[in-house]
Amino acid sequence: MNCNSTSRDVLAWRKNRMSPVPETLPHGLVAYGRSPDFTPQNLPAKLQAAHATKAGTWGLLHVLEGKVLYRLEEPHSDQRMVAADERLVIEPGISHRVAFVEPGRFFIEFYRAIEPANP
Repeated sequence: MNCNSTSRDVLAWRKNRMSPVPETLPHGLVAYGRSPDFTPQNLPAKLQAAHATKAGTWGLLHVLEGKVLYRLEEPHSDQRMVAADERLVIEPGISHRVAFVEPGRFFIEFYRAIEPANP
């Protein structure tokens, strides 16, 4: 898949969804990194405040234990409760914050578009 078709896939994916919080990652992405496990004791203040992933970086929040509240910042308005064994897609560049509602543990897996192979 080349970069142009990946961009078209993401645009079509965004157009066809109803919710501000995506239910699934778009096609054409590959995992490239992972955060450490976060708990109420080590959750950085910057994740509890409004922040966003950089352009082109998608996140997949994995809740291992407890419950986490994921809330979008203005101009978007949505929030999701994510419980143990659930995942939530984090869209690039969309300002959001997270907070523990019940003590537990979560991590974030990072994704980006598949790079075309060099001939």
